[in-house]
Amino acid sequence: MDKLRAAFIGTGRISDLHALAYLDDERAELVALCDSSIELARERGQRWAVPSERIFSDYHEMLAQPDIDLVEILLPHHLHYQATLDAVAAGKHVSVQKPMALNLKQADEMVAAARDAGVILKVYENFIFYPPVQRAKALIDNGEIGDPLTIRIKSNSGVSPTEWQVPQSARDWRLNPEECGGGPLVFDDGHHKFALGWHFMGMAEAVHAWIGSTEIAPGMFLDAPAIVSWKFANNRYGSLEAVSSPELALDTRHYAQDDRVEITGSKGVIWVTRGHGKMMDVPPVVMYKDRQTRTFSDMPVGWEHSFINSTRQFIDAYFAGDAPSLTGEDGRDVLRFALAAQESARTGKAVKL
Repeated sequence: MDKLRAAFIGTGRISDLHALAYLDDERAELVALCDSSIELARERGQRWAVPSERIFSDYHEMLAQPDIDLVEILLPHHLHYQATLDAVAAGKHVSVQKPMALNLKQADEMVAAARDAGVILKVYENFIFYPPVQRAKALIDNGEIGDPLTIRIKSNSGVSPTEWQVPQSARDWRLNPEECGGGPLVFDDGHHKFALGWHFMGMAEAVHAWIGSTEIAPGMFLDAPAIVSWKFANNRYGSLEAVSSPELALDTRHYAQDDRVEITGSKGVIWVTRGHGKMMDVPPVVMYKDRQTRTFSDMPVGWEHSFINSTRQFIDAYFAGDAPSLTGEDGRDVLRFALAAQESARTGKAVKL
C-alpha cells in the first residue's frame, strides 16, 4: 500500500512524542529530518532509523525532496508562518504546531496559501485526543449529562523530580513574547485549554481575562496567575484558571503540570481529573448523574497517547480523504480565543469575537 511519507522541521524535545505514531503505523513512514542543530537531528535520525543522507540543517533543501508528502513543523511560534508558506509552496501537506501563528493575518495567509496550493493544513492539537477527554466527549455526545452549560478548566504548573528534561533554549523562547506571541501558560499552553473550550462548547462569543505576571528569573516573567472567562452562545459559559506554584511537586513523566476539566450539563457533571501528570489518586473520568457517581478507568492515561491519537487521526483522514482535526480554519478559531484573552487583559474589557 502507499504510505504517508512524513518529515520533521525541528527535532527538539516535543518531536519525541510526534514521532510515536509514525514509527508504529504501517501506513506512514518518517523519511527525513531537519534541525538547525544537525547533531540533534542526526541523534534523532539514528533513534528513528532515518538514513543519514536524509538529515538536513536547511529545511529548504529538505523541502526540495520529491518523496515527502507531509511536513510536521515543530518550531518556535514566530517561525510557523514562513515555514508553513515555504512548505505549502513546495507542494507539501503541513501539520503545524499550535498556536499556528502570532496573529490572525498570518493565520489567514497560511490558510489561503494551503487552499490555493491544494494541500492539507492541519494545526496540531493533542489535548482533544487525550483518551480521558475523548471518553468525556463521547459521554456528552451520548446525552449522559444533558446539554452542556459550563466548562471549567484548572491548570497547575509546579516542579517535579521526574519531569522530562527540556533544553533551556526551549524554555527561553517561550518566555519571550516576540517569539512566543504571548506567555507560556495562557498563550502557549493555553491553546490546549482554548481548544478544549472550543471542542466541548463551540466558538465563544466573548472573552474576558485577567492575566498576572510573576518574575521567575531576572527579567523573565510567567503569565500567571490568570483567569480567562468565556461566554458561549445560548447562555453558556466557561473559564480557565492557570496557576504556577513554585513549590508544588507533581507526579509526571513529561512537563511539571497537571490539568482538570469539569463540564456541567443540564442533568449531570463530568470531570476529567488529569492531564500531563496526576495530582489526585482518582479515576481519570468521573460522572455524576441521577444521584449516582460513575467512574471510568478503562483507557490509557499517559499524555503520549494524546499525540499518538492526534497523528493517527490525521493518517486516517489522509487516506479516507477527510478533513483532519484541527483544520487550518479550526486552528484560526482557537487562535482567536488566545488573542482575545491577551487583548482583554491589556484593556481590562471583554472582547467580542
